[in-house]
Amino acid sequence: MPNPTAAMLVIGDEILSGRTRDANMHHLAGALTAAGIDLREVRVVPDDHAAIVTAITALKPAFHHVFTSGGIGPTHDDITADAIADAFEVPIGVRDDARAILSAHYDRNGTELNAARLRMARIPDGAALIENPISAAPGFTLGNVHVMAGVPAIFNAMVESVLPMLTGGAPMLSRTLRVDRAEGEVADVLREHAMRNPDLSFGSYPFHLNGRFGTNLVIRGSDGAALDRAADALSAALDGA
Repeated sequence: MPNPTAAMLVIGDEILSGRTRDANMHHLAGALTAAGIDLREVRVVPDDHAAIVTAITALKPAFHHVFTSGGIGPTHDDITADAIADAFEVPIGVRDDARAILSAHYDRNGTELNAARLRMARIPDGAALIENPISAAPGFTLGNVHVMAGVPAIFNAMVESVLPMLTGGAPMLSRTLRVDRAEGEVADVLREHAMRNPDLSFGSYPFHLNGRFGTNLVIRGSDGAALDRAADALSAALDGA
């Protein structure tokens, strides 16, 4: 049976402007791979309500899971929660359980739960909260959409909270062969072995080091024994080519 599929929606003007380098996609891809959920698409949109609604409306029926990062903080440009509510056509408002989490957190820190911070307790109707062990403000899951913070440490913690609740498939494994030859020199051999192993994925990733070209050949699949056989056969073929 094929693994469940996922998409990611990265939200934020700071990503598109180049001011901030996104680290969340890299972390999510690795975590999903280990869980047996295939990340198939990543989109980046600005802090724009209509753009978020359009993206979620397109992604949620196309994948088993959609993960978002960014736009759920206390400032005026944190509009993700409202956009998700509109994409699902449900109301949104301050929820008692989210308010209680924030109130307890700010009481412990001797900080006021002001109107701006209370914005982080606004949750669409029908959503389940995602735990945030770092700064308390929760994310949420609505349908198959998991809405999380953009700060990498908080995003990572929220991913760890969500993944145990999801059903995965077979973890994706890989084998890598490094060859000190350019892609064009190994392309024919790689294509032949990819055709022999339709259940595996073969990729080539060139590099340039110390003035010389080389290629990392990566074989991916969920069957470790099949990967080993394919890697051994490819290595032997390259040695003889």
